[in-house]
Parts: sequence; C-alpha cells; structure tokens
Amino acid sequence: MPALARLTGVGTAVPDTTYTQEHLLDAFAITDPRVRSLFRNSAIDRRGLSLPPARPDGTRAVESQGELLRKHRLRGLALGRAAIEACLRDTGATPADVRHLCCVTSTGFLTPGFSALLLRDLGIDTACSRLDVVGMGCNAGLNALGSVAGWARTHPGELALMVCVEVCSAAYVFDGTLRSAVVNSLFGDGAAAVAVTAPAAGRPAPRGPALLRFSSRTIPEAVDAMRYDWDEDHGKFSFALDPLVPYVVGAHAEEALARLLRHSGVLPSRVGHWIVHSGGKKVIDAVRVNLGLTRHDVRHTTGVLRDHGNLSSGSFLFSYQQLAAEDRTRPGDHGVLMTMGPGSTIEMALARW
Repeated sequence: MPALARLTGVGTAVPDTTYTQEHLLDAFAITDPRVRSLFRNSAIDRRGLSLPPARPDGTRAVESQGELLRKHRLRGLALGRAAIEACLRDTGATPADVRHLCCVTSTGFLTPGFSALLLRDLGIDTACSRLDVVGMGCNAGLNALGSVAGWARTHPGELALMVCVEVCSAAYVFDGTLRSAVVNSLFGDGAAAVAVTAPAAGRPAPRGPALLRFSSRTIPEAVDAMRYDWDEDHGKFSFALDPLVPYVVGAHAEEALARLLRHSGVLPSRVGHWIVHSGGKKVIDAVRVNLGLTRHDVRHTTGVLRDHGNLSSGSFLFSYQQLAAEDRTRPGDHGVLMTMGPGSTIEMALARW
C-alpha cells in the first residue's frame, strides 16, 4: 500500500494594506445602522483588502467587472507567489523541486489559470503537472487537498504544492443592501500554500501530519445558500450568503464528523486538534456547539477571523500554520481539518502527527 501523504510545510501571504471595520464603514460612506451593526459585530478587527481608488470626497470609486478581474489576476499572482515562496522556505525546498502544482480560487476567472502563470513567474520546471480548482468557494481547499494527497501517494518522494489564492476584494458589490453587506463585512484577501509529500520506499517519513482520510457531506436542499454568480442589477459577479448558513452547517456537522471517523478507530473525544474554516462568527459558534468543542479548540479559527476575516479557501491553512507555530502537537495526536462552502457541503480530513 502506498505511504500516506504528509503536510511538510506551509506559508501564507496577505496584502500590505489592512483596514479596520470602522475604516471600511467610513470609506464606503455606509450609514444604514443595520449594516453598520453587521460590520461592528463580526468579530473581525482588521482585514487585508485591495480597495478601489478614492474619490475627491474620500469615498471609494465603483469598479467595473473588468477592473475587478484585473485586480484578481494581479493581486492574486502577487499573493500566490508570496505564499508559495514562504511555503518553500518552510519546507526547505526550491521551485526546482516542485513536481505538482494545484491552484485554488473562487474570486475570479482566468485562462490560463494561476497554475500556468505562477509556474512561469516562479521558474518551476515546465514538466511540472498542474491543476486549477475554480469556483468551489470556501471549502475548495480541502476538496483540492484530497486530490493533491492522491497525487503525492502515487508519486512517492516527490513534492506537490497546493496554493489557495483569494482576492475577495475583487468580488465585492457595494450597494448598501443587507444582502451585499453580509459578504462585504466578512471577507479578506489572502493566499496560503501547503507542501504535500509521501515518503519514498525505504526513506524516513518527512515531518508533518499524515493525511489519513477525507470525507464530504453535501446538503442538496441548501444548494443555493452560498453563491457566487452573475448579478444582473450590477452587471458583475457577486457573493450571496443566506442568513441560514450557520444553522445549515451546524445541523450537519455532527453527522459529517461521524462519517469521517467511521471505521478509523478514533473517537471524537480523542481528537486533540481542530483546524476549522473561519467562516464567520455565527458559523464558528454553530460548529462549536454542535460538535461540543471549546473556545480553546477553535482558538486558531477565531484568531484568523479576528486578524484577517474570512479568507475563503485558504482560511483553514492560516489556522494550520498557527497550530504548527505553537509546537504543541505530539506524535500520535489526531486532528480534524474542516471547511464548509457552496454546494452546500462540509469537507473534512483526519490527520495524525
């Protein structure tokens, strides 16, 4: 049986420009008390964003769909490159070592995708295999990681990289409505890369947790609860989140965990580390209550939300990086990685250090 794939390094990147929620309310001249309340009660202190140019009165210009797509490409390339370089430093590898590159994004559309552009910019070997995962939203990081882990298991000893690139400020519609305010109060820009390797025969296992199994739970009745689609009123793409998302996710979290742990020999009580997507304050609370987790269990998740907002597909890797930096994991510890997003779906992975 092929050796298990392991997470052998991680790196993240955020924009140089960050904003408090109060700054954003002023920049977009938001006066509706209901919208201002959403921003102020989001459990977010600051977010990295690439805002449109300021008008003479200090408010921000409205960007066309073309300008948003250019922002997605230019800012996304810069963030993705920085995250990959940080990940390679953490792994002790160089671009020449990369044999598989998977790029994940939902905040814009490119052809060719980020994988071809980053391969060129970083000088990665032209024989490197590539995969672009586009449009799967916040859960796409774990969707893609399952594929990358499978590639690594069939190419032992070779280095695979996955990078999640989300320029959420390239997917904003500011119209003062509550519908757009839920999204605009939540998301931030950022990229996160992770290195994945399965040991070659006769070679010691590399450092980092092994990925034991993955599981998915689709909730078809909530397929429209989280969307990024064309908005006819504004002539551009926009996010939409149903207010019931936290309850949809929370109500199915326990069943999803049971599916992941079934036949693994691991009891929920023996899971020592939780790496949960920073989907928003209410989503985190719903997951915590339904899985019986403590605030300490989700400290990385709430910390990422506070410092960066919801970073979509890369959020869980920001949390994983914080856990790795703590140096609290011990050999034999088990951890669960969990994301949720459009579909609606809950994605999970079980890891062992």
